[in-house]
Amino acid sequence: MNQTPTLWWVRRDLRLADNPALAAAAAGGGGVVPVFILDPETERLGAAARWRLGMGLAALARRLADHGMRLILRRGAALETLQALLSDTGAQAVHWSRAYDPVAKARDTRVKAVLKAEGFTAISHPGHLLVEPWEVATGEGGHYKVYSPFWRALSARPIADPVPVPHLTAPAQWPASDRLEDWQLGAAMRQAGEVLARYAVVGENAARDRLHAFLSGPVKTYKADRNHPALDATSRLSENLTWGEIGPRTVWHAAQEALRLGHGCEHFLKELAWREFAWHLLHHTPHIATRNWRPDWDAFPWRGDSADAEAWRRGQTGIDIVDAGMREMYATGTMHNRVRMIVASFLTKHLMTDWRIGAAWFDDCLTDWDPASNAMGWQWVAGSGPDAAPYFRVFNPDGQAEKFDPQATYRQRWLSRRAAGTRDFLLAAPKSWGLTADAPRPAPIISLADGRARALAAYAARKA
Repeated sequence: MNQTPTLWWVRRDLRLADNPALAAAAAGGGGVVPVFILDPETERLGAAARWRLGMGLAALARRLADHGMRLILRRGAALETLQALLSDTGAQAVHWSRAYDPVAKARDTRVKAVLKAEGFTAISHPGHLLVEPWEVATGEGGHYKVYSPFWRALSARPIADPVPVPHLTAPAQWPASDRLEDWQLGAAMRQAGEVLARYAVVGENAARDRLHAFLSGPVKTYKADRNHPALDATSRLSENLTWGEIGPRTVWHAAQEALRLGHGCEHFLKELAWREFAWHLLHHTPHIATRNWRPDWDAFPWRGDSADAEAWRRGQTGIDIVDAGMREMYATGTMHNRVRMIVASFLTKHLMTDWRIGAAWFDDCLTDWDPASNAMGWQWVAGSGPDAAPYFRVFNPDGQAEKFDPQATYRQRWLSRRAAGTRDFLLAAPKSWGLTADAPRPAPIISLADGRARALAAYAARKA
């Protein structure tokens, strides 16, 4: 029997179940060394994402300890760190889950090529998505650019069953490890980390409980209630899917079972497919992360950063639903999806501001930050992306609030002076912002009618 250990390179797959890379590493027979590398690529994460990563790593370490295992932490370039660990442990193989963003793909391609040239086994596995981005193709063999046919193609495919937690064996000797607390992943959050901790649901077990709770109740009214931010009507699994604390195949098959029981899961399944579509596009058209997906938008007269954009970031636009959403994100690390569309539309259309400015703020503030969904979502709203909203679709924030928050419950939660949400936001917000509970609400920074007219004029000129 093989007595040499195998490295499991942990990335955005902080779970033991439904993890093909871990299952393959465990099949080696000589023990598994789980290792997470804080490399320069990972160091670029925004403040909230780094904080949330630290929470997820701590939860994974506890989960591994329940199986008599350890999580080894190393800081440095991925290739050199893996080479050192292979030397330290005598391991001959490394397994990891694939990533699909351009930066990660470039890193992983180099790691695999060099390790193989040195005689090691280096294998990447699926696990982050339902299917690999290249496996869903049009009749002509190309990639999809519109969501609806992508959904039809994806839903017609069989989705592999989740693999169970493998039997894990410790190596004969553990290599040295950094201490997670020494990394100070939450340092940039300062007091905001304590606030976010009240809202985060962290770890594999908690993610499974969250899925079960959703499929046992809210999913039955998901289609009708999902756009109402005051209701507890969504799964809130984006946080856990982002960090791989639950596998998408686990969620898909559980939702399919609920659908068979008549619980009306189709719209929830479509949301999973929307996430899949975002990664499909990022893989095939990686420029979507940083440039207008449609090149004809490059000449659009976006505004750059400005005092208006700063007011938007601080939740000080004077538009209630917009400010409530921005406060929710800063205090909790997430934002209701309907409200994400409203605040993005306000920034890119009423304020005519480049979508990349908004995407960058989301990068820094979201604990469920996902490079594919964030880029596609912003470009969809702005009009510059694939399957985009038509140029004349300008969300009216007040109209959206009346329709989806008719009792103003959501807005009051984040704007009322003594509300719990307001207290959390003010505790999390930087002191330099000078915000207090007793400060009056600001006047709207722009008339909604004037902002809409300006946006439509600019969009019509571009179209012409």
